[in-house]
Amino acid sequence: MRQQAERALLVQLRLDNRRDITEDLEELRLLVRSAGAQVCGVVTGAREKPDPATFVGRGKAEEIRGVVAAECADVVLVNHTLSPSQERNLEKAVGCRVLDRTGLILDIFAQRAHSREGQLQVELAQLEHLSTRLVRGWTHLGRQKGGIGLRGPGETQLEVDRRLIRDRIKKLNERLEQVTLQRRSRRRARDRIPIPTVSLVGYTNTGKSSLFNHLTGAGVYAADQLFATLDPTMRRIGLPGNVSVILADTVGFIRDLPHDLVEAFKSTLEEVAEAELLLHVVDAANPERREQMEKVNEVLAEIEARNIPQIVVFNKIDLTNEAPHLERDADGHVVRVWLSALTGAGVELLLDAVAAHFRTRHRIVRLRLPPAAGRLRAVLYERFDVRREATPETGGWELEIMLNPEQLAWLERQPGFEKRFLAEDESRVLARTGS
Repeated sequence: MRQQAERALLVQLRLDNRRDITEDLEELRLLVRSAGAQVCGVVTGAREKPDPATFVGRGKAEEIRGVVAAECADVVLVNHTLSPSQERNLEKAVGCRVLDRTGLILDIFAQRAHSREGQLQVELAQLEHLSTRLVRGWTHLGRQKGGIGLRGPGETQLEVDRRLIRDRIKKLNERLEQVTLQRRSRRRARDRIPIPTVSLVGYTNTGKSSLFNHLTGAGVYAADQLFATLDPTMRRIGLPGNVSVILADTVGFIRDLPHDLVEAFKSTLEEVAEAELLLHVVDAANPERREQMEKVNEVLAEIEARNIPQIVVFNKIDLTNEAPHLERDADGHVVRVWLSALTGAGVELLLDAVAAHFRTRHRIVRLRLPPAAGRLRAVLYERFDVRREATPETGGWELEIMLNPEQLAWLERQPGFEKRFLAEDESRVLARTGS
């Protein structure tokens, strides 16, 4: 029998008289829907500054209490960050379970984490958040029941104290360190034959996973909800001109993303920080797209990825009736692409732009291979852009191949090769020495 969705009462205050809270409320509705709850009412208000005791103030708390009783609400979701004391005091005042924005996002992440690494990261963030809320939060987790804010670590524990939480956090950090080392080891394995990494980043629900699926055919879960994709996915794709890249789909960002989550997911976000190009996916139909772009760039700065080259991808042009096109900077480099991941319109423009970005770092190298280097020749054809091949009378092969600096450095490290320069074109030539 399907469990009935929780009834959630939403609370949003305007603390800045100049700011419209309509978009904040709409985003909160999407978060609630992503958490699997049903919105039963909305309470709004305005204050110059938060009330130290309950955040919303005594009068607004009484109003919320009345709406909770009238609508039979199961939980009050406050679209702000509450201190532990504010959360407890408001819960007593309204007679209902209260959860702030951070707790709601953590709950969604707890539902969406499927990989072992993702589950460890979410549990760590939850414990860091709940460690300050032991009076109420941790005892709730000891009960065998579900609900927003009640999923996650410790559901079978009846009694826990701060020492147990600290021990658990320590163990989680140790396990995540092992996962981080394994991820770096896999990255080093990819670097044996260097293939550039391109990461999809952007605000949540902008269509990153849909674009990833269109480019790779990976079948990654994509839905019209926030944080539909949590665990990172990576696929190798071929680009025009026989250029190969590793494409990575990552977790979506959001305004006021809890700092605990950013910290917990730093090992996953290393894939973003180590990328050679970022595709910043933007919802072209969203009137708040400029603010969302700023929020994404703030998170990128926090994980030290702000200076990585970006191509801004304006997705969902099927909702704006805009034609696919691109924009270049003064140097002729593509900086913006308009497309639709849903219909595929403009995707070829993006592929050409990414290929062109990496071709600017390539140079043509002349390479001579002896007859015994057939396996290396096959690898070069598989991984790199071989432009021309000739067969000299002495045997073997002479190739003209397009390489970036990392690929050239890898090739020069192969055993039995030496490099020298040709005066006629100053291209590097690698010639196998005689055995």
